[in-house]
Amino acid sequence: MRTGHTVRDAVFDFCRRTGMTTVFGNPGSTELRMFRDFPEDFEYVLALQETVAVATAAGHAIGTGRAGLVSLHSAGGVGHALGAVFNAYRDRVPLVIFAGQQSRDMLPLRPFLGADEPALFPRPYVKWSRQPERAEDVPAALAEAYRVAMTPPRGPVFLSVPADDWDRPADPIPHREVRAGFTADPAALREVAEALDAARSPVIVVGSGVDDEGALPAVVELAERIGAPAWISPLSGRSGFPEDHALFRGFLPPVKDQLAARLEGHDVILVLGTQVFTYHVESDGPAVPAGARLFHFDCDPAQTAWAPVGTSVLTTIQAGVAGLLDLVEKADRPAPEPRPRPAPPRAGDPIDPALAIEALRDRLPEDVVIVEEAPSHRDEFHARMPITRSGGFLASGSGALGWALPVAVGRALAGTGERVVCVIGDGSVMYSVQALWTAVQRRVPLTVVVLNNGGYGAIRALGRRIDMESVPGSDIAGIDYVTVAEGFGCPGRTVVSAAELGAALEEGLGHDGPFLVEVQVEADDSPLYETRAR
Repeated sequence: MRTGHTVRDAVFDFCRRTGMTTVFGNPGSTELRMFRDFPEDFEYVLALQETVAVATAAGHAIGTGRAGLVSLHSAGGVGHALGAVFNAYRDRVPLVIFAGQQSRDMLPLRPFLGADEPALFPRPYVKWSRQPERAEDVPAALAEAYRVAMTPPRGPVFLSVPADDWDRPADPIPHREVRAGFTADPAALREVAEALDAARSPVIVVGSGVDDEGALPAVVELAERIGAPAWISPLSGRSGFPEDHALFRGFLPPVKDQLAARLEGHDVILVLGTQVFTYHVESDGPAVPAGARLFHFDCDPAQTAWAPVGTSVLTTIQAGVAGLLDLVEKADRPAPEPRPRPAPPRAGDPIDPALAIEALRDRLPEDVVIVEEAPSHRDEFHARMPITRSGGFLASGSGALGWALPVAVGRALAGTGERVVCVIGDGSVMYSVQALWTAVQRRVPLTVVVLNNGGYGAIRALGRRIDMESVPGSDIAGIDYVTVAEGFGCPGRTVVSAAELGAALEEGLGHDGPFLVEVQVEADDSPLYETRAR
């Protein structure tokens, strides 16, 4: 073993070689030795809570395309972060998560701040989890963890390191690489291509995997080649198809009978990079229209095994779609009817949420990145805020709140100056409001638009679906969101009338650094996921 080379040296050297030189964390005693003689070419981004650290690292990973590096405190700190780890797992965000642990000689005594069975704690929502048996095995375990995180389907990994391991001797990690892209068996691709060529009316359903792999141009080319309209999968965390394109049809609802109704009339359904299908509320009926053939492309063996209908093809999306483009014939199918435009929003007071969304849309810069977590208004948001470019939209595909605001901060940190706009509900923002402090300290170009409808509007709406007259615990009152933001050093402005909207949004979008705009909007009294065309 190389004399004078420690576990810490080997770990930082590996992180440097893989581009993981920004550490997101909230420090604790069991991690201190990791940061002794902290390298000058590394940066530590402080979050005020562990959920914020993980989600900010996720936003940074999405923006850079590299794995995010996270440092968490043992046991309780990991517990605080698990909601964000769950989101990262569901959204396939590559994160390398270190957690501190008490020193090895203390572990038999169940010490203060020690973690019992640390590798089990974050499972099943990590791809890989371990506490190495020996200190000298930590660097090799890190290298394995990184490769697992970056191999499709990408996701978070977890490494617990006892405090005294960092100063122990260890060898450097040899350089090696993994070529992670893979495609389907040629016979499977031919089967799908022949079905598309013979189809009377094919349709494409696009999931987050398309945008995650940068496959949007290839998917658009495929849709145009075969003349297939495109839908975005239910509750997708990305866009994946330009929403101003003539072939774009809208967003599938997370309700089985409604989803099948949208696909009625199509005889071949090609699903790309998403689960088949994500549902939110109970509904009867088949998953797809009777007689339709469904083909499913995804890189996750578990996802393909879960699919209840159709033929699943294991492939990365970019490679699989490229293979189809080599095989399918140019089709002459009629273009779909233009999508109906939503009715103009009601002007005046109280503020219609649709008016607030359109006022924001009309003022956005061209290169903006939208991060959304406003469940009450998501249908309205999608209908009135078309995303037209790859990487232009981020949300949580898992539904766990507290993701969007720190993800927006991390995405802004990873950017080259483009504005990031976080559209978020008044309930959602309070799950991780501490992220505003990190945004202020880093002076990121971030505008936070809080749509304040006075509570958990999505929960009320779901209650109305099952004929509940009221839902306990769904009202929120007494929070001054601008004052909260200002307490973290983030300026803001409250909007209570439609006449104030334009000027407030322009101020928020033009501010040098983070700015919060609270828009007090009218509460909706309709149930969620009504049957209507989108």
